[in-house]
Amino acid sequence: MNIGVLGGTFDPVHNGHLIVAGEVKARLGLAAVIFVPAGQPWLKADWPVTPAEHRLRMLRLALADQPDFKISTLEIERAGPSYTVDTMAELREQASSDDELFFILGRDNLAQIPQWQDPSRLIEMCYLVAVNRPGAPRPKLKSLEKSLPGISKRVMFLDSPEIDISASMVRERVARGLSVRHLVPEPVNRYIKENGLYIT
Repeated sequence: MNIGVLGGTFDPVHNGHLIVAGEVKARLGLAAVIFVPAGQPWLKADWPVTPAEHRLRMLRLALADQPDFKISTLEIERAGPSYTVDTMAELREQASSDDELFFILGRDNLAQIPQWQDPSRLIEMCYLVAVNRPGAPRPKLKSLEKSLPGISKRVMFLDSPEIDISASMVRERVARGLSVRHLVPEPVNRYIKENGLYIT
């Protein structure tokens, strides 16, 4: 089976996440997409992140009617910083030997892969699916190949859909008292209101 993996803080999960997951699943013929909410993201160590219990509950609400979208709590349960390579190694162990894993990330993050923890091991375990982000140029594979030999054979680009929604946009609108009904699934919208999230 081909299985997609979409990691993130999901603070909160929004419609953009769901659209991207659905598009990648359809285009690559994936059997499922696993959403992996971060515990302590090392790249955001200095940023305030909503407690994992809230982010996980919102994710469960968003995916409740999506049977092909699964959730893994590996990173929430793991102590210390969350590194993608460790998560993919655990998912690789759980998968069968003929399963292929496809890690979904934004183009902007692809350019930073050489600086990630143990990137050579990461690209041995999975393919990287780089999706378009508004304003993010397509990274040059020749440059990435110099920093990380072998990566060009493990990357595929999806130029559409281009989704201009971000979690920071959602948080900012909530803080300003603006509606986010068009940005997040309705159960997530209700949860944010009921729990007073993102109000400064």
